[in-house]
Amino acid sequence: MSAQTKKYSPPDPILLTLFANRFMSVAEAMGRSLQQTAISTNIKERLDFSCALFAPDGDLVANAPFIPIHLGSMSFAVRYQMQLHAKTLKPGDVLMTNSPHAGGSHLPDITIISPVFSAPSSTGEREIIFFTASRGHHADIGGILPGSMPPTSQTIFEEGANILSFKIVHEGMFDHEGLVDYMVTKPAQYPGSSGCRNLRDVESDLKAQIAANYKGIQLIQQIVDDYGLETVQEYMYHIRANAESSVRSLLRDVVKRAGSNVLEAIDYLDDGSPIKLKVEIDEKEGSAVLDFEGTGCEIRGNLNAPISVVHSAVIYCMRAMLDMDIPLNAGCLVPITVKIPEGSLLAPSRTAAVCGGNVLTSQRIVDVVLKAFHACAASQGCTNNLTFGAGGKDKDGNNVVGYGYYETIAGGSGAGPGWHGTSGVHTHITNTRIGDVEILERRYPVIVHQFGIREGSGGKGRWRGGDGVVREIEFLEPLQVSILSERRTRQPYGMEGGEPGALGRNTWIKQPREEDGDLPEDYDERQPLKPRKINIGGKATTFMGKGDRLLIETPGAGAWGISKEEEEELAHGGHDHLRAWAPRGSLAEREAAQAGF
Repeated sequence: MSAQTKKYSPPDPILLTLFANRFMSVAEAMGRSLQQTAISTNIKERLDFSCALFAPDGDLVANAPFIPIHLGSMSFAVRYQMQLHAKTLKPGDVLMTNSPHAGGSHLPDITIISPVFSAPSSTGEREIIFFTASRGHHADIGGILPGSMPPTSQTIFEEGANILSFKIVHEGMFDHEGLVDYMVTKPAQYPGSSGCRNLRDVESDLKAQIAANYKGIQLIQQIVDDYGLETVQEYMYHIRANAESSVRSLLRDVVKRAGSNVLEAIDYLDDGSPIKLKVEIDEKEGSAVLDFEGTGCEIRGNLNAPISVVHSAVIYCMRAMLDMDIPLNAGCLVPITVKIPEGSLLAPSRTAAVCGGNVLTSQRIVDVVLKAFHACAASQGCTNNLTFGAGGKDKDGNNVVGYGYYETIAGGSGAGPGWHGTSGVHTHITNTRIGDVEILERRYPVIVHQFGIREGSGGKGRWRGGDGVVREIEFLEPLQVSILSERRTRQPYGMEGGEPGALGRNTWIKQPREEDGDLPEDYDERQPLKPRKINIGGKATTFMGKGDRLLIETPGAGAWGISKEEEEELAHGGHDHLRAWAPRGSLAEREAAQAGF
């Protein structure tokens, strides 16, 4: 009988807390092991990775505070691999996957999954009792551009290695040849694409993930030895049941506060694609249906988000709105039914490009969910993905060893009823660090000229929105540079009359060059020309020369409520449009209020 169907007695509250912390400590230890043994800037310094513990059915049991977008979707990856291999897995086997069709988020996020087996029974049989898994963002896995986050990709084949399932370790034996095939040979088969530009570093980080999983296996087996398998599985169930109960209570409370069991919200990507949500809450059951009907169709670019990413955003929002300290786990989604229209940008085809959907559209989904629940104003709604590097295919089609660098850049977080937004932070479901300036300048041919708060970019109101940041980087040698960002045409909205945050902006500061035709006929080298400033838009890639700079100004966030000055003016008869604000009214009323009608 599975842990899902077996009836358990009420949990001991002390043991419940103990096991919740023991399970979380396993994930934390896995994370420390991964950080210490990885070599890439992306994993070792930027901490763009997650480790978690999963039940035999693939449900998330516990995690440390890593990357929420990873944690919600990793269950999909574990379940998919179970369906393929559950009956054939043996101790010492390790699986590798990154395909969005198999529960991946986007291709640079590679998931390593290790089964945890019970001790042999009297007949010598062993069963899977847990899974440990780690997901890390690898700075280059091939594709059309260094960094494997091409802003111009239109199909998934342009984004790098796409691995549905690969047994990277078979009964303790690491498969190097198979890894070369998946990471170098296969991605290079597509026109314009190359294989992994620096396989040595990627392979080293994958081995670090495998080692982290093994650390988790050892710790889980120790817990089983201490308490017995039956007790461990019982409290694994109770932890999920506790999260489920907490979310049901939250949903009932939302109905009471809103005065309605139907909530609606809509927001738009920079290209105009709508993300629409209708929430219907069953107060008696404490359950809800989140229906994304009305969301735009699949996009020709890369802002499509896999279904697993949508669920990650939803589970994050549910956990974030809970006013209690519980582990993020699968129980948070038990009361929730997510409906996603087939063929929409949230349920794209298998060949759709998705690298931007994981890092940009996911943020907009969070904004829409929190807007529907009237929780807070919009945060920057973007992760400002910067990549640069060299290498790839040469003119003869040979794979040239190179490198790719990737980072996400902070912005403002949205204000809420009783708090100001925070300035210069990675918001919501990206919980990474930015590249450290000293490490960045030491390891790569760049100089960071500016990095600071973008003063005044947060929305004004009773509770101010957080400010974005300014980051200016000079390139000391010619490099391919790419930016993948949002909120460059649509401001992060405020709520309850609060002002929106400022738009982001990406500016190429280009040095004049004769080969580019930048020099006038009467050019006098004794009078140097000023560099050109070129707005490259939200999604662009360009080959920048030596001395060129990229100036990135990230979005601020929305404010909550009108300022005291506006309150006084409203009391004396001004600002009639603010009186129309209906915080729990219809979607049309809310949009009218936000627009100022």
